[in-house]
Amino acid sequence: MELLGLHHVSILTGKAEKNYEFYTKILGMRLVKKTVNQDNTESYHLFYADGEGTPGTEVTFFDIPHLGQTYRGTSDISTVSLRVRNSESLLFWKERFKQYGVEHDEIQKRANRDTLAFRDFEGTSSILVADNGEKGVRAGVPWKRDDIPLEHAIIGLGPVTLTVAIAEPTIGVLTEVMGFRSVGSYPSLDGDHPDILVYATGEGGSGAEVHIETRPDLPRARLGRGGVHHVAFRVPNEEEYNQWAARLEEYRLPNSGKVERYYFKALYFREPNGILFELSTDTPGFATDEPMETMGEKLSLPSFLEPKRKEIEEKLRPLNLN
Repeated sequence: MELLGLHHVSILTGKAEKNYEFYTKILGMRLVKKTVNQDNTESYHLFYADGEGTPGTEVTFFDIPHLGQTYRGTSDISTVSLRVRNSESLLFWKERFKQYGVEHDEIQKRANRDTLAFRDFEGTSSILVADNGEKGVRAGVPWKRDDIPLEHAIIGLGPVTLTVAIAEPTIGVLTEVMGFRSVGSYPSLDGDHPDILVYATGEGGSGAEVHIETRPDLPRARLGRGGVHHVAFRVPNEEEYNQWAARLEEYRLPNSGKVERYYFKALYFREPNGILFELSTDTPGFATDEPMETMGEKLSLPSFLEPKRKEIEEKLRPLNLN
């Protein structure tokens, strides 16, 4: 039993239309699934990924209009990362961010990798990270756009940063329960604070890391628009998924129990600092209910919600994505 790496991150947005414009037209990601929040079918759930909706490349958004702002702090998934092929790609993106007025920093080293931090229009803290031929979890398939050369396209998820007041309880769950291993550390870029600790799973590399930032000086975060709701980790198949469900029970970790999301199976639990983790299967994937070529072009509903389509569509606000 081994988690393969990151599966997806889920973030909150108050403006789905503007969110779609940013992540597809500026970042060049593909909308691979337009569906609903299965726990609140009056809300959209948008999935952006690589060209094929590959596990480990997905950034998803729950659309909650009029949502309040996020207040940063501890017990928070404070930063998400997106992979690009090399450092030259970062130069391309820096110029593109200038062109589109995207708030960004200078290129800096994090964990011995070249990175470029930026914020979307709702303040989501993100980082582009250059692979530069590093071994580890395989990247995704770039989505072709005329204005973004394939060699510079986003190709998957990079590390997530967890900001906590006390690191040891989170480390305990990552290593003792989830099988992560320590692979290093690097200095904080935010001042005189403890080094950021790096933990990896599976084949390792950028797509399989969690970075832990210890900040006892900060208040507890309050989640709102632009904030990260949860991070999911890859389980290869249903057999291992069942084993993980048993493992969480063995460690007496309060959890959701098995949840059928149709495109994957999920298990949810909070680590000791209160951050929401999910374990998600790679299978069956987003092409299970629509052709790969046209994924994301219409409202998709899992089979257990399909009988309620008319009722669901009547309650959803119009969403103009073009």
